[in-house]
Amino acid sequence: MNKTRYEIGFEKLSEIDGKAGHSVIESLKDVCPDLARFTIEYPFGDIYSRTGLDLKSREIATVAALTALGNCQPQLKVHINAALNVGCTEDEIKEVVLQMSVYAGFPAALNGMFAVKEVLMERNMDLA
Repeated sequence: MNKTRYEIGFEKLSEIDGKAGHSVIESLKDVCPDLARFTIEYPFGDIYSRTGLDLKSREIATVAALTALGNCQPQLKVHINAALNVGCTEDEIKEVVLQMSVYAGFPAALNGMFAVKEVLMERNMDLA
């Protein structure tokens, strides 16, 4: 039997984000269950499940994009955790955020690096 977009997306969300991803979905269910479903079906069911990039590459791109936007700290922190979950190192994540200083500016990179710091502290990881 073929899996639905929702089933594929939920499995991928669980693989990448674990409890943090489930928490985001749960927090949407009482206010906008459609957005919770769309979040599972589109990014995770349709995009993250594609074969063109591995999960590590997808998370590097996502961390870069959210850093460049400069105003997505909650989502950036979720994806920094996800990047660590799928094999990115602390140094790789820091370098991605530092790279964004060139293209998105210092304020966006500063905000991004503070998000990195928070995630590393929450995970009891080295800051240096």
